[in-house]
Amino acid sequence: MKMHGKIAAVLIIAMLFGSAVLFAAGRTERTNKVVAYSAHEDTIITNMVRLWEQDYPDIELEVIKMGSGDVISRVRAESQNPQADVIWSIGGEPLEQNSDLLYPYQPKDWDMIEDVYKVGTNWLPYTGIMNVFLVNTNMLSPDQYPRTWKELASSHIEGVSTARADQSGSAYMQLANVLAIYGDGEEGWAVYRTIMENFFIASSSGAVSRLTNDGEVPVAVTLEDNAQRFVLGGGPVAIVYPEDGAIAAPDGIAVIKGAPNLEGAKTFVDWAMSSKVQNFLVEEMGRRPVRKDASTPPGLPPMSEINTIEYDFGWSAENRTAFIDRFRDMMMELDL
Repeated sequence: MKMHGKIAAVLIIAMLFGSAVLFAAGRTERTNKVVAYSAHEDTIITNMVRLWEQDYPDIELEVIKMGSGDVISRVRAESQNPQADVIWSIGGEPLEQNSDLLYPYQPKDWDMIEDVYKVGTNWLPYTGIMNVFLVNTNMLSPDQYPRTWKELASSHIEGVSTARADQSGSAYMQLANVLAIYGDGEEGWAVYRTIMENFFIASSSGAVSRLTNDGEVPVAVTLEDNAQRFVLGGGPVAIVYPEDGAIAAPDGIAVIKGAPNLEGAKTFVDWAMSSKVQNFLVEEMGRRPVRKDASTPPGLPPMSEINTIEYDFGWSAENRTAFIDRFRDMMMELDL
């Protein structure tokens, strides 16, 4: 990656936990660098780092990119000797389940955050996210679009691109979305299994929408902002909001307990939740903001036009291990 001034954003794709960075031999406090573990996509990280450089040219920002599950595994493994300061943009479920790893912090402008997003224990809302279907308009006609979660299993849909629910926070939220609608008993799991039989597992969350945009898989289940970028990019794709219900919830940002640069971590969180950054995310990345004083991203419908459902992070976090175990068993049964 090109160096911008004094700031370097280090994007490390951590395919295997622990392969990217050697742990420091001892605890090192620092003040001139913030280290963030993030599941953000590369393009978002790159743009956000440039914005950070403008505001904090004397504080280096190092971003280590990996999947949501790897972020948590790494932070827990390092808990006796933390190497990072911030968890930046992963699903709320793993954060809630592992809130003991996080430092409780109330950011500046807390009164400007929408109350509906104030749902975390020791973690904070970063952006509003939502599950949507992305369809390839060259591969499916409008009357063939899936309109509900159950319709993802339709025989005329030859593949549904997604990531692994045990590795991707957004994919786990998709699983939870189905169970929140149809129940986490046998009926709900039966619905999910029929959908799963149609899955095409992408190599990463970032590849999910690209496969549909490129015409390899007719439908993708992904986050709204990711889908919208391909729409705005002119691809042969359209967004469908599931009529039986879409979870609208925040993804999270958090200060890591024992962060080597605690004050830098607080500064980063305040910055990420500031009006400037939230508006940047709206205008440039298509993310829905968590602040009251920001607008709906251009081209997206207002929340009032979408059938959103309430999401219980406590339920999701409490059951995450059991849900993931069952997901893995079904993957083996279906040979995915």
